[in-house]
Amino acid sequence: MGRKGFTTRQVQGSGQTGATPRATPIYLTAGFTFDEFGAAGAHFDTGEGYAYTRIGNPTIEAVESTLAGLEGGTGALLLASGQAATSVALMTLVSAGDHVVVSNHIYEGTRGLLLDSLSRFGIDVSFVHDIHDPSAWEAAIRPDTRVLFAESISNATNRLLDVAEVSAVAHAHGLPLVIDNTFATPYLFRPIEHGADVVVHSASKFLAGHGAVIGGAIVDAGTFDVTSTLFPQLTERDRSGTPSPAERAGAGARLAYARESVGPRLGPTPSPLNAFLIGQGIETLSLRVERQSANALIVARWLATHDAVESVDYVGLDGHADHALAERLLPDGFGSVFTVTLRGGAAAAERVIEAVRTFTHMTHLGDVRSLVLHPASTSHIHLSDAERVALGVFPGTLRLSIGIEDAADLIDDLAHAFAAIAARDDLLV
Repeated sequence: MGRKGFTTRQVQGSGQTGATPRATPIYLTAGFTFDEFGAAGAHFDTGEGYAYTRIGNPTIEAVESTLAGLEGGTGALLLASGQAATSVALMTLVSAGDHVVVSNHIYEGTRGLLLDSLSRFGIDVSFVHDIHDPSAWEAAIRPDTRVLFAESISNATNRLLDVAEVSAVAHAHGLPLVIDNTFATPYLFRPIEHGADVVVHSASKFLAGHGAVIGGAIVDAGTFDVTSTLFPQLTERDRSGTPSPAERAGAGARLAYARESVGPRLGPTPSPLNAFLIGQGIETLSLRVERQSANALIVARWLATHDAVESVDYVGLDGHADHALAERLLPDGFGSVFTVTLRGGAAAAERVIEAVRTFTHMTHLGDVRSLVLHPASTSHIHLSDAERVALGVFPGTLRLSIGIEDAADLIDDLAHAFAAIAARDDLLV
């Protein structure tokens, strides 16, 4: 054959090398080539090898493996966002006509998913307000209940869940407990060690850590009971007679079904580049979270003594309702996201946000940079006044996500902002 044309050489010029990089390689490709004719058939029959990044990618799988190990799970599934992780985790377990029991202290995106989206498909939900009362969880369970869902540390009042207590209730009914562990991270708390069956994360937050990418993850404990009759999608063969997830994966049936059916068919596949950056973030997770937690405790203690402050909802403070539980469950730190309510209401909150310079005003958390947000006018804006009050969100409430800056600089920034309030005496009344 003669010399190939310019366009052919342009398209097919890249090749593989035998180098072995120390960092996780980025397989930024939509698909993978097959070595021989039979390899394609083998992949579509048994899942052997790689074919298409929506189904599997080495960069993504490397991050999944790391995260599963950190959470103490048997496997993980990386997805395009935290919302995708929650959606896929729940849709793996529920069908039309099923019921979900959920803590009332959850991310508003999850509340919307349950009340506005899944409800359209006949999935009902009951909220538990007193999350520390096992009988309240018990009373909410019905014959059609299929999953219990809660957050390890919640927004906005920093409620800490006794996962072991709630998992015991769930398991008594043969139900899985799904925990959103975004605020705590596996460095501070590992729900699976306390009986949780599935853990979800918004990997955009602490796992990635730098506010650069969006991602989510599901980690499974590998505790599915293959004899259960509550989840036919996991135990029965499909329309083609293919062996069920339980037949093929045993106790790992939940994750197998999420990976093979729910995730790929809904399509929230993460970019391999995003996966790489999440993996890079995970490598410094403990260092960042340790620093952020230490900073948060310093800042929260300072805030609790300031005249401009009405209350601080931080589980690390002695006065928090769950502080005793936190001392038992969170020996390595109390997290770094909490709320502070100012005496001057919404006007004081606005003045502080306009005055801060070290804190960044944005809708995000878990960043290396310290962030501030006004929940009542943003994340909780569509709730009624009574609903916001029940969740600890008042007109003067600010959510702080503490970063890795010098704590003294954060306090100086807040002190400067509070001086702006003091300049308006009417805001302190």
